[in-house]
Amino acid sequence: MLRSAVWMRFFLCTGAIWLAWLRPSSLEASETPPPAAVVIRADADAVERLAAQEVRRYIFQRTRVLLPIVTDAPRDRDVILIAYSKTLETGPWWAQMGMADTASELAGRLAASHPDGYVLWTVPRGERGVLVVAGCDASALLYAAYRTAECYGARFYLEGDVLPDRIIGWSLPQLDETRRPLFSLRGIQPFHDFPEGPDWWSLEEYQAVLAQLPKLGMNFLGLHCYPEGGVGPEPLVWIGTADDLGEGPAVRFSYPARHFLTSNVTGAWGYRPWKTSDYVWGADALFETDDFGAAYMQGYSPWNQASVERSNELFESMGVTLDAAFRFARLLGVKTVIGTETPLTIPSVVKERLRSAGKDPSDPAVVQEVYEGIFRRIMQTHPLDYYWFWTPEDWTWSGTKPEQIQATLVDLNAAAEAARRVGVPFGLATCGWVLGPMQDRALFDKVLPKDWAVSCINRNVGHEPVEPGFAQVEGRPKWAIPWMEDDPALNSPQLWVGRMRKDAADALAYGCTGLMGIHWRTRQLGPNVSALAKAAWDQTAWNPNWGRPPQPEAVPEEGPRGGNWAAFPGAEIADTEEDPLYQTVRYDVKAYHLDVPNGRYRVILKFCEPNYAEAGKRVFGVRLQGRQVIEGLDIFARVGRNRALDYTFDDVPVTDGRLTIDFVHEVEYPSIAAIRIEGPVTRAVNCGGSAWQDYAGDWPVTMTAVDRFLAAHDFYLDWAAAQFGPEAAAEIAEIFTAVDGRLPRPSNWVGGPGGIQPDPRPWEQVASEYAFVGQLEALRDRIRGSGNLERFDYWLNLFRYMRANGQVNCTWAVYNAAFAKAQQAVTPDEQQRIAREEALPLRVQLVRETAQAHQYLLAHVSTYGGLGNVANWQQHVLPMLLYDPGAELEKLLGGPLPPEARPGTGYDGPPRLIVPTERTLLTAGEPFRLKVIALGFVPDRAALRWRPLGEEGFRDVPLEHDARGVYRAGIPPQNLAGDFEYYVEVQTGDVRLLYPAAAPQVNRSVVVLRP
Repeated sequence: MLRSAVWMRFFLCTGAIWLAWLRPSSLEASETPPPAAVVIRADADAVERLAAQEVRRYIFQRTRVLLPIVTDAPRDRDVILIAYSKTLETGPWWAQMGMADTASELAGRLAASHPDGYVLWTVPRGERGVLVVAGCDASALLYAAYRTAECYGARFYLEGDVLPDRIIGWSLPQLDETRRPLFSLRGIQPFHDFPEGPDWWSLEEYQAVLAQLPKLGMNFLGLHCYPEGGVGPEPLVWIGTADDLGEGPAVRFSYPARHFLTSNVTGAWGYRPWKTSDYVWGADALFETDDFGAAYMQGYSPWNQASVERSNELFESMGVTLDAAFRFARLLGVKTVIGTETPLTIPSVVKERLRSAGKDPSDPAVVQEVYEGIFRRIMQTHPLDYYWFWTPEDWTWSGTKPEQIQATLVDLNAAAEAARRVGVPFGLATCGWVLGPMQDRALFDKVLPKDWAVSCINRNVGHEPVEPGFAQVEGRPKWAIPWMEDDPALNSPQLWVGRMRKDAADALAYGCTGLMGIHWRTRQLGPNVSALAKAAWDQTAWNPNWGRPPQPEAVPEEGPRGGNWAAFPGAEIADTEEDPLYQTVRYDVKAYHLDVPNGRYRVILKFCEPNYAEAGKRVFGVRLQGRQVIEGLDIFARVGRNRALDYTFDDVPVTDGRLTIDFVHEVEYPSIAAIRIEGPVTRAVNCGGSAWQDYAGDWPVTMTAVDRFLAAHDFYLDWAAAQFGPEAAAEIAEIFTAVDGRLPRPSNWVGGPGGIQPDPRPWEQVASEYAFVGQLEALRDRIRGSGNLERFDYWLNLFRYMRANGQVNCTWAVYNAAFAKAQQAVTPDEQQRIAREEALPLRVQLVRETAQAHQYLLAHVSTYGGLGNVANWQQHVLPMLLYDPGAELEKLLGGPLPPEARPGTGYDGPPRLIVPTERTLLTAGEPFRLKVIALGFVPDRAALRWRPLGEEGFRDVPLEHDARGVYRAGIPPQNLAGDFEYYVEVQTGDVRLLYPAAAPQVNRSVVVLRP
C-alpha cells in the first residue's frame, strides 16, 4: 500500500501533464495560436522576467509549444500568472482579470506562504484556467517557477537539467500547492582543496552551478579558505593591511597561493606532480593543458615560488572571478559566504612585512588591522553576504585546550571590532568541523553578539549526526551542514538519501535556520543533493518525528558503538605474553555494551598505543557504568609505544543485565585493544581482531547505524522515473533503496582522498557485495529513449567502475603476497624465479583489471568532478598501485616489465562526447561558450547547432580544435537576441554522436536574462 500511495502522489503532483504523454504533440512549434500566455506586470523586475522566461522555456522543451510572455492577460486562452505575492495582495490585478470571486481564497493562500514561501494554484476562469505562480521574495518566486517546470516532468541537479525523452501535449496543470521553506537558508558548501571540487571551477563553472541553485530551491553558496601550512594558503581571501590595497580587486603586496594544479609541486594530499600528457589509458585526451586547473591559476606554476607581482595578478584574477560569480548569485537571490580559519593565520611573508613596519603580528591590535584590510578589500572587490570564521580542523580530533579557546575568542573579538570600524555590509558567522570546543559546544552562543550566525559541518566526515549542541543555541541564525559525500571515499559513488533526510530532520528539530551540504563532486551526488534540497522545504511524508523534538535513542544492541579496526601484525608488544590481543585495536569507538547477568564483576580494560610515537596525540577518558574511571589517558605518555597497559576495576555492579563502557573523546580517537569481565560469567573480547584463546572476535565495523537513516524508497521512485523513464523505474528504485547508505567502499583515505588499499579477502567473497550491479545490468534492455539510456549507462558504468575497483583491491593483496614471497627467498636466483613465475602473472592480471576499472571510469566521466577523479587515479592511486610496485618488481626480475605488465597509453572504450559544463542561464551581453571533449576519436565534422526557441531551422557553429580531445565553440552576444536551444553533432566515419543524447528532439536550452 505504501508504494501504491507513493506512485499515486507522483502522478498527482504532475497532474494531467503525465497523462498528456498519451497525446504527444508535434516536435516543431505549431503555427496555430498558442493555447496559453505567460503574464507578468508591465514593470516587472529582472527576477519576475526570469521566472516567466523559465516557465516558458521548460514548457516549450516538454511540449514544443512556445508561449508568449505578455503584460495583459488574454481572455480566450489559459493564463500562467507570475508575480510577487505582494503584487497580488495589494494591486487590482486579480479583480481586473475577472477573478474577484476567488480573491479571498487567493489571499488565504498568499498569507499562508509568508514570509518566504510560494503559491501554485490553478483557478477556473470560464472555460479556461489561470495558474498562479507567486512567491514572497525573489528566491521563492524563482522556486515557484521551477516547481511549475517540475510538474511538467523536469528535474534539476547541480550538474544540469534532466528532461524526459518523450515530448508531451500541452495541458495546464491542476495545482494547489502553498509552501514555505523549513529553513531560511538552503544550499551548498563546495569545498576547496581537491581537483574533484571547486578548485577546478572557473567563472563558467561557478555560474553554471549558481544557476541551478534556485531550481533546487536553494539560496546559499559558502566557501572555505585553507590558511598557509599544509595545502594553503588558498586565494579566495587576500590577507594583508589596507596599506597594500590597490583599486578594486588589485593589491600591491601578496604572497604565493594555490588551488589545485596537476603540476602540484608540493605533492599536497598525496597527488604526485604530473603532466596530463603522461596520463595513461587515453585519459590525456580529456585535458587540453599539461598543467590543468582553473583559468585564474593558469601559468602559475610552481605556485610556491611565485613573485609578489605574479601573486598580485592571481589575487586580482580570483577577485574578478568572485565578483562576476557573486553578482550573478545576487541576481538569483543566492547568498554568498567566504571566510578564513580562526585564529587567523597570517602568511609568513605578510608577518615579515608587518615586523619590518614595527608591528607584532601576534598583537591583537595588529590582527584587527589585518582583518580591516581583509574586509576593505572584499568591500571594494565583490559583493558578499556573510564572512565566516572556521574553527581549526584539528578541533575535531585533537580536542581543545583552554588557551586555544581563549586565542580563538580574542581573534573573533578582533574581527568583530574590525568589521565595526570599516562598516562591513555583510554579516559575520562561525563555522568549522565542530560547533564549538568539546568543553561546551554552544560556547560561541554565550559570547558572540546575537546577530552572528553559528554553524558547523557534521563530525566524522558526516557519519556522525547533526551536532546536538545546536539545540542549546537560541536567538540567532544557526546552520547545519551535513556531508553529501565524504572525502575518504572520494573516488567512489556515495548514496546517502536516507542520511540526508535524517540530518535535515535533526536540523529542523534543533531549530536550525540553515541547511547546507558540503561536497566536492556534482553529478555523482545527484540523489543526495536532490534529497537534501527537497528536505529543506517539506518533510511531512517521511519524517517520523515531524513537529516533535528528537526522540531519545533506543537501547543500543549489544556490542560496540561505532569504531574501526586497526591491525599491527608482527608488532612486538612489551609487558605481556598475550601479544595478539594488543596487535589489534578498535579506535574511534564510543562505547561497548555487553549483556551479562546481574551481579558484581571485575573489569579489565587492555590498551596499547601501536600507532603514535609521541605524547599528546591520543588522549581520552573512560566511564564504567556511567562513572568516570579514567581521565586524560595518554597511552604513549604512560608506557610508550607497543607496550601493554591494563586497568582493572573490581566490584563493578550490573543491575539491568547490561555492562556499559563509554569512551570520552579528548584528543584524537579513543582506542582499546581488549576487554575482559569476570564474575557470575566471564566475557572477553579481542577488540578490532578475531577470536584468540577464550577471547571472542570483535563485532564487525559498520558505517550504517540504523539511527542515521530515514526511508528513501519514495524518493528513488520519483528519481528513477525522471532519470530513466517509467518502464523499469520501480525495479531500479528498489535497487537504489537497498544500497542507499550501504554501498561498498573500495576507496578510502590513503595519504589523501580516494586512495585504495589491498583487500586480503578473496574476490569470490567480496563480489557478493556488488551483486546489485548485475541486477541493474539486467534492466538495461527495458530502458526506452536515448536520453534515458545515457543516464542509465552513466549510473551503470559508475557502479561497474566501483565493482572493478573492488576486484583490483583483492588482486593487489594476492600480488603483494607473491611479491613478499619473492623478496623473502634466500638466493637472488630464487627471488627472480618466484618473481617471474608467481608475481609477474599477478602483476599482468592487476594491470588488466585496473585498465578495466579505468575504462569504466572514462565511460561515466561527464563533469569536472569526474575529471578530478581521473586526476586522482593518475596522480594518487596509480603511483601506489602500479608505478612504485612495478619499479620494485623490475629490480627482482633484473629487467624491465613486459608491455602487458605496464599501463597502456590508448583508450579502448567506445567514442564519447563530453560537455563538462552546462550553462543554462546567461545575462545579456555574455557570449555563449561551450567546451566539448571528444574521447576516443577525431571528428570528421563537428558543429554546435542552435536556434532561438520556437524557430525551425538550426544554425551551425563549427567546433574549433583546442588541444588533444578538447574542442570549443561559441556564439557572440550580438547574435543572441533571446532564449535558445542547442545540441552538438559530431560525425566520425559512419558514427554520428549527439549531445545531449536525445537531440534533436530534446535539446539543451539557455535563457538570456536582460536585467
